[in-house]
Amino acid sequence: MYIAIVQLKSLLSVNINHLIIVSKSVFMFIEKEIEPVVKGMFSSGVKTLGDALGFEYTYISKHRLEALMPVDARTIQPFGLLHGGASVALGETLCSFGAWLNIDFQKQAAVGMEINANHIRSVRSGKVRGVAEPIYKGSSSQVWKYEIFTDGGKLVCTGRCTLSVINKKT
Repeated sequence: MYIAIVQLKSLLSVNINHLIIVSKSVFMFIEKEIEPVVKGMFSSGVKTLGDALGFEYTYISKHRLEALMPVDARTIQPFGLLHGGASVALGETLCSFGAWLNIDFQKQAAVGMEINANHIRSVRSGKVRGVAEPIYKGSSSQVWKYEIFTDGGKLVCTGRCTLSVINKKT
């Protein structure tokens, strides 16, 4: 709930027409320019790793993406801590989604080339919030950074993802 309140406060200057209720306590902002594409993607019915891990997107724009991920049986390792692979999955998903929003996705695809992560602290419960922003957006590659935070705003993980922009085969 803390994250939803902070998220809502940060969106007070945003046009309320672009807020979507994700759950009782989570709201999603979608940048107006990309709203039809994003809504189309979410309504496609395709199930993804993000669905399996319980991602809830809270902010989607060409320059920043945010999502919540539960720390529960889907995302912990055998010792009861958030699995580093789950953190990387959240980071790469946000970075890849962001890159996709910045290409001509009818003709191109953004595919991962490299990802790294530094795990700063452990988390046992609650939700974590992932934030991704571009460092470089070129015509043939993009580099994005991501950070993952606890419910209380403490840094859990930080990393970078390099993506190649390739032409789709016709």
